Amino acid sequence: MTLKDVEVEALKLNPGDRADLAQKLLNSLEELSEREIEELWIKEAMRRKEEIETGKVTCKKADDVIRSLRARLS
Repeated sequence: MTLKDVEVEALKLNPGDRADLAQKLLNSLEELSEREIEELWIKEAMRRKEEIETGKVTCKKADDVIRSLRARLS
C-alpha cells in the first residue's frame, strides 16, 4: 500500500475518526529518538542548502528582515 492509498482511505473516514487518526499520527512523531530527530534536521538543512544553491530561494540579512517587519507593523 502506498502513501497515496493510505491518504485516500483515510479521507473516507468520518471526521471524528480522521481527527483520532491525525492525533495518533502526531503523537507518533513525539516518539522519535534523538538520533531520528537529528537525522530529520540534517535532511531539512540539506534541502534548504540545495534551494539556496540552485537559486530557488534567496537569503536576506537578519537585520534587513527585522527592519522590514518593523516597518510593516508601524
